[in-house]
Amino acid sequence: MASSCAPLRHAVRERALTSKCEPGLEFGYTDQPEETSLAAKKAAAKKAAGKKRKTAAKKAKARHVSASRRAPATRTARKLTVVTEVPDRAMVIFAHPDDAEIGSGGVIARWASAGCEVTYVLCTNGSAGTADRSLTPAELIDRRAAEQRAAADFMGVKNLVMLPHADGGLEDTREFRGDIVRAIRTYRPHTVFAHDPYRFRGFQHRDHRAVGIVTTDAVYPFARDHLHFPEHIVREGLEPHKVRELWYWGADEPDVIVDVSASIDKQIAALVRHESQMPGFNVPQGGTIGERVKKGAAELARGYGFKHAAAFRRLIARR
Repeated sequence: MASSCAPLRHAVRERALTSKCEPGLEFGYTDQPEETSLAAKKAAAKKAAGKKRKTAAKKAKARHVSASRRAPATRTARKLTVVTEVPDRAMVIFAHPDDAEIGSGGVIARWASAGCEVTYVLCTNGSAGTADRSLTPAELIDRRAAEQRAAADFMGVKNLVMLPHADGGLEDTREFRGDIVRAIRTYRPHTVFAHDPYRFRGFQHRDHRAVGIVTTDAVYPFARDHLHFPEHIVREGLEPHKVRELWYWGADEPDVIVDVSASIDKQIAALVRHESQMPGFNVPQGGTIGERVKKGAAELARGYGFKHAAAFRRLIARR
């Protein structure tokens, strides 16, 4: 065993001595392996730091995307078209007594004072519109009819059509559609106002939706085409009529605006003639319905150069 190990120890010693004689070597080991190891560590550390930065960036981006998905979409406010023209004839088609003054009162007061012939078409008798249990439906119908006549007279409305449909019972039927078509063919308005049936922000009375839908259909194509309700022509001598513009109030995305600064007080004065409905208006404690109407109208007018405004979504028929 001793003889076999000696040559091995001798060989190792020779390699060590030889290594010490080579230039640039120290203690029998080269510096190259140590430099390589240090460079590798630096490279690994740099790579790890880069990965860490990328991971942090990805997480930050993911948090931003997640937050943007949760946040409501911000719509860029667009300028509405300011309408100053006054048509020769206009019609307001509405579900309940007081809806016309609420929805279009400022514009109607302005247009009527400028000579526009205005027609109201009230679609229900208002028989369910009270929280007063001492009133019978018959008493309520009479009271609300009187209130609507007083409001229409004060606004300067020339024609008032009062349909006998029950409050809360409007349906899209041929009979109801025929009532609206008959009114349009009789009074032949250039512009028709109605509830926007397509709004989805907030609650809306089913009668409002029904009036909006039926009015839209009556304007186009039923009042226009002679083969719809031909009995109006044959029996009543009412020719078809093409409405030029349909304006929806209460729209989620209106596109036209009217300055009602000079007529809003008249709108409010007409609205308060619906005395039976005053308790039902959402007026803040200590406030008035006039203050509430003016506050909303002032918000709409901001940026347009006038004090109070009313906004609508407008459809224009092709000529």
